[in-house]
Amino acid sequence: MFRTMAAAAGVGLVLTATACSSDDDGSTSSTTSAKAAATTEQQELDMSGYGTLPAVPAASGPTVSCEYPSTPQQAAKPVDAPATTDVSTEGIAAVTLTTTQGTIGLNLDRAEAPCTVNSFVSLAAQGYFDDTDCHRIVTSPGLQVLQCGDPTAQGTGGPGYRFANEYPTTAYAANDPAAQQPMVYPRGTIAMANSGPGGTNGSQFFLVYEDSVLPPQYTIFGTISDEGLATIEKVAAAGDDGSMPAGGGKPNTPITIETASVA
Repeated sequence: MFRTMAAAAGVGLVLTATACSSDDDGSTSSTTSAKAAATTEQQELDMSGYGTLPAVPAASGPTVSCEYPSTPQQAAKPVDAPATTDVSTEGIAAVTLTTTQGTIGLNLDRAEAPCTVNSFVSLAAQGYFDDTDCHRIVTSPGLQVLQCGDPTAQGTGGPGYRFANEYPTTAYAANDPAAQQPMVYPRGTIAMANSGPGGTNGSQFFLVYEDSVLPPQYTIFGTISDEGLATIEKVAAAGDDGSMPAGGGKPNTPITIETASVA
């Protein structure tokens, strides 16, 4: 299930990935008129009232050590945990998602989130993302994202290990209230879905195709190519089936990651 929480005055919903039951509550799809109203509201939404992301903290050195403790939940697909030592904090890792709806190019920034990029690249290299459906799209005002990375396509699957948040969460001191305030995740951002505080990142990620409002509790680790944004927008244009209580649902135009290749 997805936990829900207003991100800012009713705008946006938290993106979570849990090890609970299916997110499908059997509800019917939204009506065409409701979706049209949501589109109009999105066009009128003023993002200027929300905060901007903080600067990326300087790396402590050219490499870091990461922790990927195992979870009680079995991996959704057989996979090995990534290396934990000598993880680079420099450079860009280019990943190409070849999907049934078009190509999505990703540029993963090790300076922003070295442990996250290390995990994502490891999973991609092992074929973890291959032949998996992107299980959720959200087109709500203030939250427009495509969520992928769960081989079960239920929003409950993970790789059998978890890891802690990185940027932008790490730009704030512990217990700083600013870390819970809504801010704009810009169009073209790649970020991790999680199931709450305490190091709950796994394999699920979301692709922001329009500026979205969330607290800085979702690790940002790269950007999406223009071609990739066009692919996601094509899927978003068809809407969703309204099946997920946390917002959105399965895309009405299905999208499957056929391969995830690392350059």
